[in-house]
Parts: sequence; structure tokens; C-alpha cells
Amino acid sequence: MHLPIGIATEDGAPHANDVLHLMRPGTLQLAALPPLSLYVHLPWCLRKCPYCDFNSHEWRAGGEALPELRYIDAVVADLDAALPLIWGRTVHTIFIGGGTPSLFSPEAVDRLIGDLRARLKLAPDCEITLEANPGTFERDRFRAYRAAGVTRLSVGVQSFNDQHLQALGRVHDAAQAIAAVEEAASAFDTFNLDLMYALPGQSPAQFEADLEQALALNPPHLSVYHLTIEPNTYFAKFPPVVPEDDAAYAMLDRITERTGAQGMTRYEVSAYARDGHRCAHNLNYWQFGDYLGIGAGAHSKLSFAHRLVRQVRYREPQRYMNQALAGAAVAQSEEVAIADLPFEFMLNAFRLKEGFTLAQFGERTGLSITSIQKGLEEAEKKGLLQRDLWHVWPTERGLDFLSDLQSIFLPDA
Repeated sequence: MHLPIGIATEDGAPHANDVLHLMRPGTLQLAALPPLSLYVHLPWCLRKCPYCDFNSHEWRAGGEALPELRYIDAVVADLDAALPLIWGRTVHTIFIGGGTPSLFSPEAVDRLIGDLRARLKLAPDCEITLEANPGTFERDRFRAYRAAGVTRLSVGVQSFNDQHLQALGRVHDAAQAIAAVEEAASAFDTFNLDLMYALPGQSPAQFEADLEQALALNPPHLSVYHLTIEPNTYFAKFPPVVPEDDAAYAMLDRITERTGAQGMTRYEVSAYARDGHRCAHNLNYWQFGDYLGIGAGAHSKLSFAHRLVRQVRYREPQRYMNQALAGAAVAQSEEVAIADLPFEFMLNAFRLKEGFTLAQFGERTGLSITSIQKGLEEAEKKGLLQRDLWHVWPTERGLDFLSDLQSIFLPDA
């Protein structure tokens, strides 16, 4: 007897990797499958940041080495169990995120990428990104990641102000941040610099200094995040004093102005890039592509002929390793309800400045345009989007009030 997807058992999510069950007839009809990406989660950090709500865990082992080999064994076993779901499909991008993936040695990353290559059909120009933090930086380490097969580094700087770095719980200082970005620039053809704004106690002058330093390093890609207070974080329990919304909007306007002057384009709500340096992995997310997520707490979104499925792996690293090595890493697996598809699509697509084509909406969701017609009309009247016969895109106001635009497409909105 088949249990419906989403009903959990003691052994995890039934039928999570049962491709015959997922290929059975259904109400959805997808003519083609979207591009596929792979996300690999390495969950450990030196210290948990007070603003972070990601599945990251401090490594406090009293000098004991990180369980690199066992964890990679688990990730590879997780992938092996999931291969039937993506058999024959080309993987266009790989993103190794965390946590702090650069805690893992170049030798471990080399083994991981080798194991992935042995099992997956990778596109010839497959983008392989690794997240790295300056606090784990040592000279030539980035070059060793490049030799292991990483093609793109994402450096989590957040600020160049020592006072703000301390307030954010970062383990690096400004000098380490600059050295890490300079090493990334010399070792990689493309890389990303992460910067945050509206930080606790941050003045306009301090923000300008951060922005100037970031741009002086000439990154080809800049990701800029407004510090938000997320539930279940230290900052949620002990909220810091942060700049008012008007001040934060002024900072964002300044970022857009200064990056534009340096030849960078805001292509996504929080991302700026030079031509040829957009993050292909994140673009696939925003264009409602597919992604298989492996590693502790990783999320997946996978399309089949008659349904879209979301999966989540076990979160706690030790339990994840035990489950993955037993062939049962998936904690939850459920079909996306047809009524939820318009909102799920818009949650991603409206992050892109160029928006989406109506044809793409139909291809990725299997739905007709009539399912979003009412929402498009409402959003257009509110000045949040513009459209023509083929194409829909957010206005500047729509990007600034993104959650208002997205919420119009909620099932009960």
C-alpha cells in the first residue's frame, strides 16, 4: 500500500526517493523539466552569529577534528539514494553552503567534488560555488579550493568595521576581510562579496566607509543584505538598536547608485554584478528551476511530469549522518499543492529585476495564465509591476515593497 507523500514514519519520509511513486499520474502536466542545480550543506561554524537563522552549528569539540570524512560519506550516501529522482538530468550549478564550508579542508572539498563528478552529469560550464569566511582564511587555502574544482567563491565579509563585526558575532576583523577578498580576487576569475547594512548602531558615515571599502576591492559580484531580526535567533531575544527604515532605504539607494557608477547592475533584489558575473545558481532559484539539496537540513524542489515535490533532510548533523548512511536522509517529502504554485513561483521570480515571461510561468508551474490574471491586474494597479503581452517585471516600487507584491499571489489573498 502506498502512503501519501508527506506522511512521516519512524524511518523518515516514505517514498521520498521512490521515483515510480513520484511519476504516477496526477492533475499537473509539465511539458518539460526546468534546469537542475545541486546544493550541498556543510553545517558547522566556528561561532553561531546572533542574526543567523540558517541550519548552522558551532563546532565545539575541544580540539577534536571536524568529522569531515564521515560527513562527506553521509552526503555521498544521501546523493546515491536520491539519484533515481534526477537520473539522466544535467546539473548546471553546484553551491556548497553552510554553515562555514571553508572550515572543511581543501582535501575534503576535493574529495567531495570528485565524488559528485563521478555520479552526476555536469554541464561543461558547471558553476561550482563555495562559501568562505575570512575567519577561516589562510594564505593559499583559496587556491587549493580552486585546484579542487571550485570555480566561484562567495566571501562572507558583512562589514569592514571591527566594532560592527564584533556586534554581528563574526570571528574575523577588517584586516582579515580585506586579505581574504584580495586572495579570492587573485585565485578566482569570479567571486562574490557579501555585505550587510542597517547594522546595530551604524551611522550613515560608517555605512559609506563600508561601501567604499567593498567597492575598492573591485568585486565582480556584490550581495547586499539588510540586517533583519529573524525568529529564534539571539537578536530576536535581545534586539539591538538598528537604523530606522528610512535610513535603511537611503543606504540601499546609495548602494544602487554607487554600484551603477562602477559598472554593476542590480539584477536581483539583493545582488549586483558586472556583465558575465551573475550567480547562475541563484538565478536558477529565482527562475523557479529545480534543485536537489543534500546535507543536514538541506531543502529540495524537484519537478516530475505530474507534480512538484519539496523535500527537507534531517537538520541535526549527527542524526543526519546516521540517517543518510542508513539510506534515509529525507525527513519530509511533500507534493506542492496546485493552489500554492502561483505564490511559490512569484516568491522567486519577482526577486529578479527583469521578472519573468508568461511562457516561463506556464512551463515551470504547468498552470495557465488565467490562474494569475487577477493578481497581475491588482499588482499593476498598485504600481508594483509592469507587463506587456509576453513579459512581467517588478517596478522599482515593487522591488522596494517586494513582500507586498508577492503576497498578492497568496492562495487566499
